[in-house]
Amino acid sequence: MPRPSYPGQPPRAKKSLGQNFLVDVNIQRKIVDALAPGPDDEVMEIGPGQGALTRHLAGRAGRLVLVELDDTLAARLEAEFADTPSVTVIHRDVLQVPLEEVSANPARLKVIGNIPYNITTPILFGMLERRPRPREIVLMIQKEVAERILAPPGSKTYGALAVGVRAVADAERVMNVGRNAFRPVPDVESAVIRIVPHDPPRLPPEDEAALRTLTRFAFGQRRKQFQRILRDAYHLSPEQVEALAAETGMDMQARPESFPPEQFITLARALRAATSAAPKD
Repeated sequence: MPRPSYPGQPPRAKKSLGQNFLVDVNIQRKIVDALAPGPDDEVMEIGPGQGALTRHLAGRAGRLVLVELDDTLAARLEAEFADTPSVTVIHRDVLQVPLEEVSANPARLKVIGNIPYNITTPILFGMLERRPRPREIVLMIQKEVAERILAPPGSKTYGALAVGVRAVADAERVMNVGRNAFRPVPDVESAVIRIVPHDPPRLPPEDEAALRTLTRFAFGQRRKQFQRILRDAYHLSPEQVEALAAETGMDMQARPESFPPEQFITLARALRAATSAAPKD
């Protein structure tokens, strides 16, 4: 495993960038093992920071691309891995880096990272609302967000995030991580999740777009019955809502959190096929 070749103490974490550095070596190894990088794999690490995961990845991945926004940390990583041809540093905001710039074949790319918790959702959907998607994603995120992604229908935490992720990918918890594994110690608990996009995708792009629209309206009014949401957002008549209920087998008097991702998919397809009415913005 490469060791730092630069002098001096590591820089302090910057609160403005949501930095909390993972210092528990055992957990570092477990996270990398969850991704299982191999010599034939291209891996993108988001926010490598001081290189906690990077040094475990560099000896295992065939090619490793580090995307780091922090000026000082990016420079230190470039210095440390200057003599390692398989490691590339991109000094930019990950939200501004297209996956095609990272890999010639994004569908084969594996993604890993201890990401800034304040931009978890943009990072996730930046990878999931595109074609092709990465092959596998392993991320350290806030435990509360992990629970929202994995929440069962009917629970208080189930909502648009769960449907949005699990309609296009399988998701599972790898492990929970306590606050003392980080420096500085964060105010929240963390969790590592693995997300594996469906390959091939189960929905064509137009159905995915319809699903995103439906999910946004449904959980924006989650205390209303689904029939009311459909009438208001899609300008449907009671007869049209009744026809959709018969076609999908869904109880339209129930609220949105009652339905699993699969039923949202079924309804989005039926809506797209049955009506050309556009929902209101």
